[in-house]
Amino acid sequence: MSSSSNDELLQLRGVGVKFREQLNELGIHYTHDLLLHLPYRYEDRTRLTEIGSLTPGMRVLVNGKIEYANVVFGRRRSLIVVLNDGTGLIYLRFFYFNQAQQQAYKAGGHLRCFGEVRAGYKGLEMVHPSCQRISSRQMHRIEQQTLTPVYPSSSSIKQHRWLQLTDQALKLLNEDQLQLRELLPEAIRKQFRLPVLQAALQVLHRPPVDADLQAILERRHPAQRRVILEELMAHHLAMKRLNLQLQKLAAPVQTNQRLWLQMLQQLPFQLTAAQRRVIKEISADLARSKPMLRLLQGDVGSGKTLVAAAAAAVALASALQVAIVAPTELLAEQHLHTMQQLFQPLGVPVVWLTGRITGKKRAAALAQIAAGQCLVIGTHALMQEAVQFHQLGLVIVDEQHRFGVGQRLALRDKGSGDQLRPHQLIMTATPIPRTLAMTAYAGLAVSIIDELPPGRKPVTTVVISSDRRDQVMQRLAEACASGRQAYWVCTIIEESEQLIAQAAEQTTESLRQALPGLSIDMVHGRLKSADKERIMQRFRDGLVQLLVATTVIEVGVDVPNASLMVIDNAERLGLAQLHQLRGRVGRGSEASSCVLLYQAPLGEMARARLQTMRASNDGFYIAEQDLQLRGAGEVLGTRQTGIQQLRIADLSKDHGLLDQAIALADAINEKAPRAETALIQRWIGDAASYGEV
Repeated sequence: MSSSSNDELLQLRGVGVKFREQLNELGIHYTHDLLLHLPYRYEDRTRLTEIGSLTPGMRVLVNGKIEYANVVFGRRRSLIVVLNDGTGLIYLRFFYFNQAQQQAYKAGGHLRCFGEVRAGYKGLEMVHPSCQRISSRQMHRIEQQTLTPVYPSSSSIKQHRWLQLTDQALKLLNEDQLQLRELLPEAIRKQFRLPVLQAALQVLHRPPVDADLQAILERRHPAQRRVILEELMAHHLAMKRLNLQLQKLAAPVQTNQRLWLQMLQQLPFQLTAAQRRVIKEISADLARSKPMLRLLQGDVGSGKTLVAAAAAAVALASALQVAIVAPTELLAEQHLHTMQQLFQPLGVPVVWLTGRITGKKRAAALAQIAAGQCLVIGTHALMQEAVQFHQLGLVIVDEQHRFGVGQRLALRDKGSGDQLRPHQLIMTATPIPRTLAMTAYAGLAVSIIDELPPGRKPVTTVVISSDRRDQVMQRLAEACASGRQAYWVCTIIEESEQLIAQAAEQTTESLRQALPGLSIDMVHGRLKSADKERIMQRFRDGLVQLLVATTVIEVGVDVPNASLMVIDNAERLGLAQLHQLRGRVGRGSEASSCVLLYQAPLGEMARARLQTMRASNDGFYIAEQDLQLRGAGEVLGTRQTGIQQLRIADLSKDHGLLDQAIALADAINEKAPRAETALIQRWIGDAASYGEV
C-alpha cells in the first residue's frame, strides 16, 4: 500500500502506526474506507425501557438504583449487581471485572445499562451489559439522539474507537474534505430512485431517531439500497472489463476432431444429451482465435471428466499441448488414471508431474513437457517457473477456487508462443448458485451438465445419532457381506493433517476389532503418494471391502461398486463438502446410501445442513442453501479469486438486487463511462487487476 494512504490515516486523531496496521488488516487503507465500513447492526439507546416490561431476548436501555452488589462464588466467580427502577428488578452479571468496577457498583448508586435480557436462575438478567454511572437527576434525561451503530471489528479494536473514527470521517465528508465524491449522475439516480451517497452514508452511520429501523434491519432502507447497488454494480463492471481485456488477446485455433471421434467409438456407453450439448459449446469456443474462458459446472457423477477429455482431444489433434491441473494429488491421480485409459490407446503420451516427483523422474517429465505434443496432468507443480511448455493450447483447471490468483495466472501465461494464450476450461463439481455466478463470473461463458448418466439412482441419505453407532456398523457389515463396498469417512475439529490421520488410524483399529470378518484399509493425507495409490487400487479391485478415509476422498475417487458411505461427525462439515463426499457413492447401478452420523446436541446451523442433505441430492439446490447458511465469501472462496469479498452487499440476502445492479451497470456504461474506473477503484481497489480467472 502506498505511503499516501498510510499518511492519510495517520492524520486522524487517535491513529498511530500500530493502530493504522490494525485498520489495514481489515481492508481500511484510506479515510474514505471508514465510511464504506458500515455497521452490521444498531442498538437503540435513545429511549428507556421499564424493567418491569422486559422479556427475554430484548436488547434495551434501562436505568436503575443499585440495591445489591457483591462477588459470589459458584461454578464461576462473578460480580452480581441488582438494579431496581421502581417497576421491577434485573440482575447484572459480570464474569470479568476489576477492583474499580467493584468500587463503582455499590449499593445506593445509579446505573444506566444496555444489554440483552435473558432468563437467569433468580429472574431476568443481563450478562456483561455496557454500563454508565449516572446521578439521580439523570435518571430520566437522555442526551443521545441517534441509534448506536455496531461495526464489524477485530478483538483489538473496540466499538468506541469505531465511533471516534467514523465521527471524524463524517465531519470531513460534510466539510467536503474527503475524496468520496458522488459518481452517479443525477439522471441515473432519479432513474433508479437512489439518494445521494453522502446522505446515504450519514443515515447508515448515524441513523436518526425517526429512521425506519425495521427497514434498516431488513436491508430495504433506501440508504442501504444505494450502497449495495453501487457495490454490486462495481463488481459486475470489473468482471466484464476483465473479460473484455481477455478477448483482446489471441489464442490458437483448434478444430481437429480426429482423436475425439476415435475416442468416442471406443466408449462402452452413450453420452448424455447434456454432455453432447456442452461438448458442442466448448468445441465452438476452441475453433475461435480468442481465448476461451468457460466455466463447466456439473453435479458429482455427471460426466465432466469425459467432457474435459473431448476438449483435450481436439487440442492434441491440433498439434498442441494440454495441461490438466488439480488442487490435490488424489484428484490429480484420478484424472491421470482416467486420461491414461482414454488417451494411451490413441497413442497420446500422458505426463505426470507433482511436487513429490523429484530427481531423474522430474527431469524426464520436464524434458518431455518442453519437447512437444503431450497431455500433462498434475498439481500446482505445473505452475512453477521451471515448467516450460512447448505449445500449450488448453488449460483445464479442476476446482479452480482452491488455487490462488498468482498460481492461475502463472499457468495461463505459459502460452503456446507468438503471444498466443491458451484456452481455459474451468471445472467445478461444486455448483455455483446463479446469484454468485452473475456477480463473480460476469461475462464468463458457463456450461452446465444438468443430467446424470442413465441408470444412476439417487443416493438415500439418513441422519443418525452416534448413539446408534453399533447399528450402523451392523448394517455396514451386512452390505459388505453381500458383495458391496463401503467408505467410512473420518472428520476432526482441528484442521490438522496429523490429528486427522490419527483419527483415521484409531477408527480403522476400532472397526477391525468390531468387524473382524471384513477386509479394512485406510487412506489419509499423510500417506505417501505410492501408498495411497496402492490402497486405492486394491479398493477399486474389490480386495478392500471397507475403506476408512479422511476428506481426501472428497473429489476424484470413482469406485462404482462402493454403494454405502458413513460420514462420522457429519455435523462438523459444510454442505458443499458433505455433498462432494456423498458423490463418491451412487456411481454404479446399485441403490446407494449415505449415513450422516452426528454427535448430539446439534447446533442450529448444523441441524439445517443435515436436514438439507437428507432432503435433496440436487447439487444446485444444495449450493443455494449453502449460500443462505454461510454467505458468498465462503461458498465461492472469494479470498482466492482476486476480487475482494463484498464489503456491504451480502448475496445471500441481497440477491434480489442483482438484476437492478446489472441494469445500473449498463446505464453507467452508456451514460457515464468515465465514472466506471472510479467506481471500480472505490469498491475493489487494486484487487481488480488480479481478477483474471
